[in-house]
Amino acid sequence: MVGWILKKILGSKNQRELKRLMPIVHRINEFDEQYKSLSDEALRAKTAIWKEELAKIPELEDQWKRLDEILPEAFAVVKNAARRLKDRQDSFTVCDQPMTWDMVHFDVQLLGGIVLHRGRIAEMATGEGKTLVATLPLYLNALTGRGVHLVTVNDYLARRDAEWMGRLYDFLGLTVGCIQHDQEPDFRREQYAMDITYGTNSEFGFDYLRDNGMATTREQQVQRGYHYAIVDEVDSILIDEARTPLIISGPATISTHQYDKWKPLIEQLVRKQNMLCNRLASEALEKFEQGDVEMGGRLMFKVKLGQPRNKQLLRMMEDPDKRRAVDKAELSFYQDTRKEELFALKEELFFTIDEKSNEADLSEQGRNFLNPDDPNAFVLPDLINEFTEIDLDPSLPQEEKDKKKAERQQHCDAQAERIHNISQLLRAYCLFEKDVQYVIEENKVVIVDEFTGRKMPGRRWSDGLHQAVEAKEGVQIDRETQTLATITIQNYFRLYQKLAGMTGTAETEAAEFHD
Repeated sequence: MVGWILKKILGSKNQRELKRLMPIVHRINEFDEQYKSLSDEALRAKTAIWKEELAKIPELEDQWKRLDEILPEAFAVVKNAARRLKDRQDSFTVCDQPMTWDMVHFDVQLLGGIVLHRGRIAEMATGEGKTLVATLPLYLNALTGRGVHLVTVNDYLARRDAEWMGRLYDFLGLTVGCIQHDQEPDFRREQYAMDITYGTNSEFGFDYLRDNGMATTREQQVQRGYHYAIVDEVDSILIDEARTPLIISGPATISTHQYDKWKPLIEQLVRKQNMLCNRLASEALEKFEQGDVEMGGRLMFKVKLGQPRNKQLLRMMEDPDKRRAVDKAELSFYQDTRKEELFALKEELFFTIDEKSNEADLSEQGRNFLNPDDPNAFVLPDLINEFTEIDLDPSLPQEEKDKKKAERQQHCDAQAERIHNISQLLRAYCLFEKDVQYVIEENKVVIVDEFTGRKMPGRRWSDGLHQAVEAKEGVQIDRETQTLATITIQNYFRLYQKLAGMTGTAETEAAEFHD
């Protein structure tokens, strides 16, 4: 039994830690026995008494010390309330479906609650009552009156758990809110004003961005603080998606795109590159079959530079030996002593795509293909030198110098816009796949969340990428957007004074969580 419980708590390889926690569990159960004789009103009154007491403590650190002191009693109150609901077969609705309360906290769940209160990770598999475990520390920390958050992976779970566990909180005299997509600001503010608020990581994050990047007065903000949060499926949200940026975009002040103009030529260019990379991939396969692993790896690295999602490349990368050959070639070419060789290798392609940085660069033959009369149309001029030449020309009056500088600046801006348009189109064709990163609905490009698979209508990629995908798919090209505010999931959760997590696979990723 002890070994089974040990697996439930992150870091529980040290059995002495479990022994330190078990006396707290025994005290919780002792208080629970005492509270069985209380009336519902007397049990519920404890919530109001603790809230009133904690409201008189101004500092959060001092409130936490008091929470540690009352933890056994508070957890016992929650457990006792859960038993009363079960004994009465309390019926209610969750997501419009009838539900009967049938849960009471087991000792292992009490242990999990203690771990979560201390800002750590509780490892509990699906079906072992993670949802119920969270009620213990959420109730305890909500007593501060500062608001606590439970972060789930999707809107459905947020609503389900808020309505389901909300029955218990309501019995105890606490209020529960739920943040859902497309809620109005006034309603969202009401949800955050509740003692406990459920929602997804993206909804919490975007509300933070709107509050701190777009709201102009305190009254326009919806959130009220970042004191304590529990993240469900913490391995998915805070590790897999840790560096995923949340971005709020707005319409650009001016729109000078030429995506529709360049689309036909870019399509031809991508087609030529595809043919070239397919031929290189076939040659690489032959080299591998002939035992020339070094040349095979070099050719596949070249394919990776020009078409990182080439199907033959992806198939070969599934073979550990071929992957090692490609990785070895890549490491070799990125040495400082081989910079010229790497440049020459890239120039044998029409363009290169860096999947990690999402950047695309034309080679000389790519520039020649797009504009054989003026390949330099895709190279930014050296404005500093040009401005210096104008300034040093004694024959020009100051007014004429200013005019020439403005003309050169305008020319440079046009060049930059052209290069940007082509780069975004290349990204759209080479890195963004229909029915994977996006779908087409009602003649519009709708982004698909790469982690949840959920469609996100109304959201757009910024800096012209969305327009490039629209041009690629032949749908209406809407106005360009620009980034107004952005934050990564990881940095958002760093705002919280105390953060805890629940998962089924935490032990191997504990270090990443604490980082």
